Amino acid sequence: MGVWYFFRYEDYSSKQLAFRVTLLKVADLAFMVYVTNYLLIPTLLYKKRYFLFGIIWVLFIISSSWLKIYIEGQLVRHPELFNVFRRMKTLFYDNTIPHILLVSTGAAFKLMLDYAAAQKRLVEMAKENAAAELNFLRSQINPHFVFNSLNSVYFLIDKQNSDARDSLQKFSDMLRYQLYECGTHQVGIEKEVNYLRDYIDLQRLRRDDRCTIDLQISPELKGFQIAPLLLIPFVENAFKHLSHYDQDNNRVSIHLERENGSMIVKVSNTKDRAADSHQPLNPGGIGLRNVQRRLELLYPGRHLLVIDKFPDRFDIFLKLDIGGDVPVS
Repeated sequence: MGVWYFFRYEDYSSKQLAFRVTLLKVADLAFMVYVTNYLLIPTLLYKKRYFLFGIIWVLFIISSSWLKIYIEGQLVRHPELFNVFRRMKTLFYDNTIPHILLVSTGAAFKLMLDYAAAQKRLVEMAKENAAAELNFLRSQINPHFVFNSLNSVYFLIDKQNSDARDSLQKFSDMLRYQLYECGTHQVGIEKEVNYLRDYIDLQRLRRDDRCTIDLQISPELKGFQIAPLLLIPFVENAFKHLSHYDQDNNRVSIHLERENGSMIVKVSNTKDRAADSHQPLNPGGIGLRNVQRRLELLYPGRHLLVIDKFPDRFDIFLKLDIGGDVPVS
């Protein structure tokens, strides 16, 4: 704005008028650049609606340019010089075409920055996936030995002890899911939900009658894929920080539903009031920080995670866009 004013202020009758015209031109250009970069490109161009983007973008540039021309005519008190219908070719050449070039330049910078950010994110994902795979291989003992051992223990348990047998079977299913089905980038939501159910059923056995577990899973939660083991940290955190009241009820609430192309996850648990003095200010532990990082890498711009810590309650809300696939490295 300062450069334009310095070179053009002598073209006007007063410096005050030159400043107003300069402000109008810069504001109009900034408006077109920001609308293009932060509204039209994310909502249309990145969603491959190229034809609609082109039509709306051209009409937007023309409309904004002509509105600027009209206002400029009012400022200089010579509206006839800026009458679009009388001097269309000249005004179109002097205003609309430069705007198309300038806004295109701004959009090019936006695309370059987004591309660089996407490449950086892919590199980070590759590094984290490699590290996770290495840790997995380090921690993975012979799965056949594990399952054979579990089967041996299973048959040693008396048939009348159905609770112990069921618990061991659930543990075996969870282990099998972790070892054999979580090596891919995505798993069916049904498998992830079954894994959560098994984990919650095992937690029920550890809790007494003062613990209430409210699990609600919508029947519509099916037919799509998510990153494996994405939801379990929220549930683990709820049981880890569950209150231990003797008189009051200790409660864990887990709700999963599907709503308008999104998966909604709500996890809440009661917690001891005295625990706040021994906990850091930042809510959540390593597990939650890890899942936050995974969400940032796997679902950039496609998730909303809210973690609230109250004196007697811990709440987690996750809204995950399931309209597209998870990017892979």
